[in-house]
Amino acid sequence: MTTTTTPDFTAIKAKQNATWGSGDYAVIGSTLQITGESLAETMDLRPGSRVLDVAAGNGNATLAFARRWHEVTSTDYVESLLDKGRIRAEAEGHQIQFQVADAEALPFDDNTFDAVVSTFGVMFTPNQAQAASELIRVCAAGGKIGMANWTQDSFIGELFTTIGRHIAPPAGTHSPARWGDPEWIEQHFGSAAANIELVPRTFDFLYISAEHFLDVFRTWYGPTLKAFAALDRDGQDQLASDILELIHRYNTATDGSMKVPGAYYEVIVTKR
Repeated sequence: MTTTTTPDFTAIKAKQNATWGSGDYAVIGSTLQITGESLAETMDLRPGSRVLDVAAGNGNATLAFARRWHEVTSTDYVESLLDKGRIRAEAEGHQIQFQVADAEALPFDDNTFDAVVSTFGVMFTPNQAQAASELIRVCAAGGKIGMANWTQDSFIGELFTTIGRHIAPPAGTHSPARWGDPEWIEQHFGSAAANIELVPRTFDFLYISAEHFLDVFRTWYGPTLKAFAALDRDGQDQLASDILELIHRYNTATDGSMKVPGAYYEVIVTKR
């Protein structure tokens, strides 16, 4: 007889909140700015569109869409991340609405936004099906849902897998990289979609060296920081060794630096 245990998503999200609030994700997130710009170009919205950025982090997509004169609402469930986005927006003079919000229970009415976007954000929600449903719900009919999602077999997808071999993820949860699986996207968005387009993209992780990448992620990237903190010295050394081995396997630089291509999809869903 098999018993299926429903994950305690509330407890998982509370732990995730603390994880993403640790370190300083903005140090990492800001290097990914080009992915927000690329998504905004691909979606090609009419200026003045109402755009919701879900799990916005420090505001890469938020700023990209605001720079194109859209009415942007930037949301995340980690307030300190929104604060970083707010500082960036103020420096550029953008009028953006910032609001703490849970991607699995968005505090907006149905059909509110012309576009709903997320760059490497909503894919980290523990209740993935619920988050997908929320993106669809708040997007207006004929509107677009646009995401940048790492793929399972990408460098970052394998980084998740590597960390998971040392620190088991919460029972009942799945890899964030499922959001970069075309079949999963079709399963969760297909019934509400007039059209789904997946555009393959690559983001190059450029660092001084493999060891520099490890130091930056170990210091500033919450999930990696917390993973190392949960291990004893031997476990930390082994995780560091495994991450460095992964980098060397993907690294295309030949001068001692690091240039690692990270595959992802731009997912564009047009709602019926």
